[in-house]
Amino acid sequence: MNIELFIPCFIDQLFPETAFNTVKVLQKAGCTVNYNPSQTCCGQPAFNAGFWDDAKAIGSKFLNDFPTDSVIVTPSASCTGMVKNYYNDLFTNTAVHNKCRNVQGNIYELSDFLVNILQVDYFGAELDGKAVYHDSCAALRECKIKTEPRQLLSKVLGLDLVDLMDNETCCGFGGTFAVKFDAISTAMAQQKVDNALEAEAEYIISTDASCLMHLQSYIDKNNLPIKTYHLADVLAMGWGNV
Repeated sequence: MNIELFIPCFIDQLFPETAFNTVKVLQKAGCTVNYNPSQTCCGQPAFNAGFWDDAKAIGSKFLNDFPTDSVIVTPSASCTGMVKNYYNDLFTNTAVHNKCRNVQGNIYELSDFLVNILQVDYFGAELDGKAVYHDSCAALRECKIKTEPRQLLSKVLGLDLVDLMDNETCCGFGGTFAVKFDAISTAMAQQKVDNALEAEAEYIISTDASCLMHLQSYIDKNNLPIKTYHLADVLAMGWGNV
């Protein structure tokens, strides 16, 4: 299958290895990956901060950066949720209404695409140790993704995936929430990490790099014996990691 790859600005700037691993995973699944180097952002940061005019301008560029008839895959449930759900607020009954609807119907988060569209869940990945999976708010509530990442992780050799207490509770990042309410945000990260440590996990895995950055920052500051991984990085381990 030919697919268009959307790499969110967050991953592009801070976690480029996750982008490369996403390409490798998609290629191993049999996809021809096209990447438009002019792509930038889906507009979510501006939208969440209340700057809807700016979000609309950025969103318009996003709609122009991708063909309306192509499948778009991204290693971010957060960005997928933004396009699928909140572009309605920006583009309904506008000149690009139909283009928006086509793109909304064609964009997929990585695990959703692999499991539900390609029906591929084994990549020969290897990661020894015990892990918990963190359901990001965007994946769980906006994209209705829950079983797909777990199915993929269940096929990773050597990985023992265990339950995380209060797994559907937010990690505390929430974009600008972490900046405006840093004390609350940090306490939420602490709770999430403490629960992972209580489960004796060595790794926290998720579909959203923003959640993982938030949790890893708390882990690093407190020198805790646990590490975060994006799902795409885990799926590329043992055969295709950067």
